[in-house]
Amino acid sequence: MGADAVPGGTGASPPDETPGLADGTSLGVTSEVGALRAVLLHRPGDELRRLTPRNNDQLLFDGIPWVERAQQEHDTFANVLRDRGVEVLLLADLLAETLAVSGAARIQGISAGVDARRLGHALADELAAYLRGVPAAELADILMAGMTFDELPFGPTTASLVRRMHHGADFVIDPLPNLLFTRDSSFWVGPRVAITSLALPARMRETSLTDLIYAFHPRFLGVRRAYESHTAPIEGGDVLLLASGVLAVGVGERTSPAGAEALARSLFDDELAHTVLVVPIAQNRATMHLDTVCTMVDTDAVVMYPAVRDSLRAFTIRRENSYGGRGGGDGVSMRGPDPFLPAAAEAMGIGKLRVIDTGLDGVTAEREQWDDGNNTLALAPGVVVAYERNEMTNARLMDAGIEVLPIPGSELGSGRGGPRCLSCPLARDDV
Repeated sequence: MGADAVPGGTGASPPDETPGLADGTSLGVTSEVGALRAVLLHRPGDELRRLTPRNNDQLLFDGIPWVERAQQEHDTFANVLRDRGVEVLLLADLLAETLAVSGAARIQGISAGVDARRLGHALADELAAYLRGVPAAELADILMAGMTFDELPFGPTTASLVRRMHHGADFVIDPLPNLLFTRDSSFWVGPRVAITSLALPARMRETSLTDLIYAFHPRFLGVRRAYESHTAPIEGGDVLLLASGVLAVGVGERTSPAGAEALARSLFDDELAHTVLVVPIAQNRATMHLDTVCTMVDTDAVVMYPAVRDSLRAFTIRRENSYGGRGGGDGVSMRGPDPFLPAAAEAMGIGKLRVIDTGLDGVTAEREQWDDGNNTLALAPGVVVAYERNEMTNARLMDAGIEVLPIPGSELGSGRGGPRCLSCPLARDDV
């Protein structure tokens, strides 16, 4: 599918049609720190209540969150954003509205959720037929929170070997507890949205729901695609918009080298970027994404885990003036690996990146990195939202002149993600 194509047969959007917010602000993001105008969040729901000690590891959670407290913490986060003038759009609301207005969205959502390869055609066909008649809000809940065999809406006499051989608490449709982290399934580059390919099985279906919203919800009609990957893994937590036209992409547990290169070439094709820094990171849970070790807090400043400050390297991929365009091999230069910080500063056209370390000692830094001390969300240059528990990192940010808006995160953090992970900016001012 081409970069401009919209799933479901709606075709390419006119190039001069720019969807916007109610106040006239255009959708689009060109940096990590421009004043935030609109954001996509997902309030924790019944999908988190599906987590048990038997499945939490498979579903990528380190513990069993207290759902009501997680909801309270998330509400606090959303209200901090609203109090700063940010329009907050909630994924569950958008999904229900999308399913209500679009039959194509309903069909695609059901198709993604009901897997005939796992359920067998008899049970899959019966379940899909039932779901096609379910009200939009209820269908949205099922697609997000999943369904067990015990919850099947038709009797146990169905001629299905799969049903006879599964336990009642097994999932017919898997829940998606990681929907909470809206950063990963989509991100914006300039006026376009990139739909990603999530690496781990527990998260792969998340993009199908995000895709439906961008393709069929009236708020996003006319939005064009920057990138769509159906093969090479790439996740939004690995993508930092360092400056207009300059991106850093982490390659580690979740994003592959092929995914990073495919993104770079797609952005070059659409003239959305001229430089992409590909940054290898350790392939472990503590550093699952680039934004778990480094996020921008000002136009020239990052908060960074000190253990990687001097060891991070970057391969610089640059679009040259002789770039041959889509399908061509000419006009792309590659350099490196070089030290990340000076390579980033050079690509951004600044003398030096200011670095604010996480913690003063190794033990504190390691603890606060694990608790997402580096994972901040900038609301404007020099203004960030951060988890309140990372006291040392927040103090160092404030000492460096950064305004810190602390939020609770004892339950939200059980899936390993901070304020940046929890948010997908839809509109920022240019800086």
